[in-house]
Amino acid sequence: MGMFSEPVDVVCTPTGQPLELNWAGSHYTVCAEPVRWYERRQWWAEESRAPLGSGPGLVDHEIWRIQVRASAGASPEGALTLDLSRHLGSGRWRLLKIHDALQPRRQPKTA
Repeated sequence: MGMFSEPVDVVCTPTGQPLELNWAGSHYTVCAEPVRWYERRQWWAEESRAPLGSGPGLVDHEIWRIQVRASAGASPEGALTLDLSRHLGSGRWRLLKIHDALQPRRQPKTA
């Protein structure tokens, strides 16, 4: 799938790592170790000026890549890989991207 932005509800561990996700009427559980990084955003297009010392949250987005499974009737094949963004000031989460699942390679038929 592609990039988009949609609000989601995320439950985190005490250290701030995503643990559970409620999205589109379904409940998901994180099933693998999440990965976190920061990306620059075009703050100058959204803000008239940047107050001194306000880099985190204004300049950078916190991004998490997580793998989740639906809580009810989950199977290993049903894992989704998602990219989430957390607004550092408000703590609100947004779903940014759903990655296409990797398809298993087919073995060539031998005659």
